[in-house]
Amino acid sequence: MKHCTRFEEQIEEICLTDSEAQGSAVRQSFCPDCLDDKTRVMDAMRTDTIRHQFASDNASAICPEAWTALEQANKHCAPSYGDDEWTAKVCERIRQIFEVDCDVYFVFTGTAANALGLAQLCEPFHGVICHEHAHIHTDEAGAMESYTRGAKLFLTKTNEGKIDLNEAEKLIAQQVELHGHMMRAISIAQATELGTVYTPDEVEAIGAFAQAHEMLLHMDGARFANAVASVECAPKAISWKAGVDVLSFGGTKNGVAAGELVVFFDKKSSHDFQYRVKQAGHLGSKMRFLAAPWLGLLNGDVWLRNARHANEAARRLTERLLKEAGIESLFPVESNAVFVRLDDQLVRGLHARGWRFYKFLEPDIYRLMCSWSTTDEEIAMLVADFASIND
Repeated sequence: MKHCTRFEEQIEEICLTDSEAQGSAVRQSFCPDCLDDKTRVMDAMRTDTIRHQFASDNASAICPEAWTALEQANKHCAPSYGDDEWTAKVCERIRQIFEVDCDVYFVFTGTAANALGLAQLCEPFHGVICHEHAHIHTDEAGAMESYTRGAKLFLTKTNEGKIDLNEAEKLIAQQVELHGHMMRAISIAQATELGTVYTPDEVEAIGAFAQAHEMLLHMDGARFANAVASVECAPKAISWKAGVDVLSFGGTKNGVAAGELVVFFDKKSSHDFQYRVKQAGHLGSKMRFLAAPWLGLLNGDVWLRNARHANEAARRLTERLLKEAGIESLFPVESNAVFVRLDDQLVRGLHARGWRFYKFLEPDIYRLMCSWSTTDEEIAMLVADFASIND
């Protein structure tokens, strides 16, 4: 068989593809002359050799408590469209956890939670201030702009993923009355996309800023549980008590299979929100199968235990990477994310050993995520491979 000179280059493509493609199948770019070589490579990279443990907390399984609750909800028929007992219990449990009367809605995804929540607050001529690395800006395909039918995101920049209020003030001042956007909301991520966490005082300062400018405060809480576990405060201290009006409360990254919550602490803002949810296709007919796992997560504070485990795993990973491989974290490790600078040789070596993770910032900053199910053995295996390749 004729040997193709492109084969070696294509092997490198295999190694680098998944950092950009969320662990998807390797790129099918082999030419016909390389079929036998292709077969050998694919055999060597079978699914059971690919390791997604540190690629994303979305890669983790359903936690046992959520799974058990789902099984219980599956035993009998129940009312549909949220009229079931599980949905009612989750809403009540949320009010207990936050110690306030609030309106709670289920949607299927975090993108929907953010986009629909902001659409409830904004008209097409409104502006929303967020960080340049905010998920609503970089990873939601313009969903906020689509659902608001034209509202615009205005970006601030800091090195640790948090809103800069001085920049926010300038953005507001730049909007010429009537001819510019009317600034309506600030959106912050808690924890941030760079793994840092706002303290209660920081959230309160942003809440006060928003109120002073007659704006509302939205919080993307995809990892809200990790933030609460990090600062060790009552959930209310970094939400409604600090001025948050709407919270996207994430569970998928913390142990449930699907389903996020949109929590309105300002109940006036939630008027007719159920119609927005329905129109967007997020009113589940068998809602109990979204709600039951959430109940398993919330009862007994499993949600906090899971988050604490993920946060602690990230800290252990950070310490071992520095001590055993000489790899230093670039940002403070305050939740369950670790960011490191890696050269191409190290990335190729790790991918060749099956590890999958994202390149998060160009040109060479990668993200390693821990979850509720991360084990010491997995950390040890990853660190050992780092050290071996780096040696």
